Amino acid sequence: MKDSEGRSGPRATIVDLANAAGVSISTVDRVLNGRDPVRQVTADRVLEAAERIGFRGVAAIRHRVANSRPVGRLGFLLQLRGQQEYRLWGELLADATRASTIVHGRPVVRFLEDLSPENVVDNLMTLSREVDAVALVAADHPKINHAVDMLAADGVPVFTLVSDLSGRGVAGHVGIDDLKKGRTAGWFVKGLAGDLRQVAVLVGSPRYKSQDLAEAGFRTYLREHAPSVQLVQTEATFEEDDRAFAITGRLLRDVPDLSGIYVAGGGIGGVIAALRKREGAGPRPIVVVNELTDETRAALADGVIQVVLSHPAERMARTAVEVMARALVARFEGGRQQHFLPFEIFTAENI
Repeated sequence: MKDSEGRSGPRATIVDLANAAGVSISTVDRVLNGRDPVRQVTADRVLEAAERIGFRGVAAIRHRVANSRPVGRLGFLLQLRGQQEYRLWGELLADATRASTIVHGRPVVRFLEDLSPENVVDNLMTLSREVDAVALVAADHPKINHAVDMLAADGVPVFTLVSDLSGRGVAGHVGIDDLKKGRTAGWFVKGLAGDLRQVAVLVGSPRYKSQDLAEAGFRTYLREHAPSVQLVQTEATFEEDDRAFAITGRLLRDVPDLSGIYVAGGGIGGVIAALRKREGAGPRPIVVVNELTDETRAALADGVIQVVLSHPAERMARTAVEVMARALVARFEGGRQQHFLPFEIFTAENI
């Protein structure tokens, strides 16, 4: 093997490999010869150590580790195929599943157009019969939580993406710190608006915990740092562009001192369309929205909106697949797995 300066030396032995991987010699022997099963995470650690120290049998280890991976059918229940962010997440989740080094991943991606709790439950139960683990984006509704708890009792782990659920059966969550995201939106609105007078918040639905937290963070920041600002009654778009278009048009028409808009949920396309159609002179409101897409990128470039706070889509997909796959392989019992990723910030200067 080579030392830390790259000089060749004696070949690494099984003892060297065991020490480098932090496992016993018998465990290395099992990985090398496949006599007895070894946990996937342990086999991966032995492979990583073998590659690191230049172990002569690394090719054989790599072959055995790859062939020892179980098949993992991972299901993803997303929303609104017509929204670019969900189509992108679907593609990234499928790619990450197929690229998994923990399982031989088989992705099943479904989209929902009807977001009613009953339809979500129907599709969740159908998908659960086709896969080994499920991840979904859904509102925090009792019917959905009950379905998740039932699946957990049946041994099907269910994970949440973007917005968490309150059900006891949720195996884990992958998302961002929405409270911090909301406070960051408040920081931008206050800093960019100058004379801050009236500010509006749009959510998709108050039943999405992520949006509820983001709104709370936004309002808390402004109460602390701009106590004189008037916060207009929060409006719900129900994730619909047409409804968001109408709400935004009404705000622009009826709130003459509108200094800022924070769009904490869906319907962003409708908000952007209404802003582009805006008539009359005077300063434009500072607008902060979620998710970098072709549409929000163009709106940033044109100055229609000022800031996008976005999920790190690729990292989110990789993390979601990893925790789902490890749940199938290791069957951990350490309680709900929480993975909060840093959100991304985009302006016209860095798109």
